[in-house]
Amino acid sequence: MEALLEPVFLFKLNPFFTSKTACSVHCPNLPSKPLLVTTSCALTPSPSPLLPQDSDRNPLQLSPDRTRDRRKVVRIAWEKLVRWSRSWRSKAKTDVLERTKKVVVLGGGSFGTAMAAHVANRKAQIEVSMLVRDPAVCQSINENHCNHKYFPDHKLPENVTATSDAKTALLGADYCLHAVPVQYSTLFLEGIAEHVDPSLPFISLSKGLELNTLRMMSQIIPQALKNPRQPFIALSGPSFALELMNKLPTAMVVASKDKKLAGAVQQLLSCSHLRISTSRDVTGVEIAGALKNVLAIAAGIVEGMNLGNNSMAALVAQGCSEIRWLATKMGAKPATITGLSGTGDIMLTCFVNLSRNKTVGVRLGSGEKLEDILSSMNQVAEGVSTAGAVIALAQKYNVKMPVLTAVARIMDSELTPNKAVLELMSLPQVEEV
Repeated sequence: MEALLEPVFLFKLNPFFTSKTACSVHCPNLPSKPLLVTTSCALTPSPSPLLPQDSDRNPLQLSPDRTRDRRKVVRIAWEKLVRWSRSWRSKAKTDVLERTKKVVVLGGGSFGTAMAAHVANRKAQIEVSMLVRDPAVCQSINENHCNHKYFPDHKLPENVTATSDAKTALLGADYCLHAVPVQYSTLFLEGIAEHVDPSLPFISLSKGLELNTLRMMSQIIPQALKNPRQPFIALSGPSFALELMNKLPTAMVVASKDKKLAGAVQQLLSCSHLRISTSRDVTGVEIAGALKNVLAIAAGIVEGMNLGNNSMAALVAQGCSEIRWLATKMGAKPATITGLSGTGDIMLTCFVNLSRNKTVGVRLGSGEKLEDILSSMNQVAEGVSTAGAVIALAQKYNVKMPVLTAVARIMDSELTPNKAVLELMSLPQVEEV
């Protein structure tokens, strides 16, 4: 019986008070509720070793010994990280860069130009040929070594040239960087297919979904070239062309089902200011890159309407969830959606004003018409055309996407931004998933 009644006290008496104290006593071997015991205790306050006695002392200030210990732990952790990094770099291969003689870039837009300059700077002996359709841009690159349309103040390396002739551009190329907007890619690729080597690796810089077919670039490129085995790599991640041109630190992802090919492209592109991670999740990288443009329009609308930071955070968080729901239904890995090509790209596109898609949203939220906005832009905002395709894809996979659906409705002029906000705020309040 004594064992049955052995109490376990679930409290500590406060030594700074003298009072009748109610405490809970639990008898572990009895099924009954804890007993409530009232005791009268008179305790003499005693100095607590856990609390500072000097009221003027900063409670967050560590003693000199503890400060030294903490700094030692941090220093050791950093030194281990540096040693690991140096060991890894010493084993890194450079054979891909050494044997690469020519890279072709399809498209003369801002990102294509930035990547052309980046590859050319990797090695002076690499020939970088840009295939562009605008004669003025072509002339500007060849004569003045700059793309006057997008980067008039940036000099391109001497080994970057431009041409409007597909055969000349593609002849002898080791790698191809595809920077043509998604909606124009099929027609463009069909026009140059006869000059493309069947083993030429295509590195896609384009983000989006083809409107009528819902295809991603990993599907568009091999089908347009009529070669299902055309090597394909998706390059994505938080990267503005201007910052690449200025050689600011950037991190991106190359995704390919061919691990060896992804590693080769990583070697080709990575340098001191550009980190390249590899992935086999092509679907996750592509779908995140496509959907983040639509979410950026929604973020811009919130900013244009001056709805505040709370609204912005809530909207982007909801949008991230919607992208994850659809991507995982399509076979993507959740880790991809929370990585560089997912959350990383979303943060950049939604929160920074250099984003074309966010700019469209800001102007829509400020009351401008979509037609006027698009006619005033000299670059393509992929999110505008992708929005409708995203919703069709969501219906195909039976995924509810309220925020991105609202953007598509606004793009179709069937919903105003004000009405969209009211509808979204009136949605059922359900458990977060």
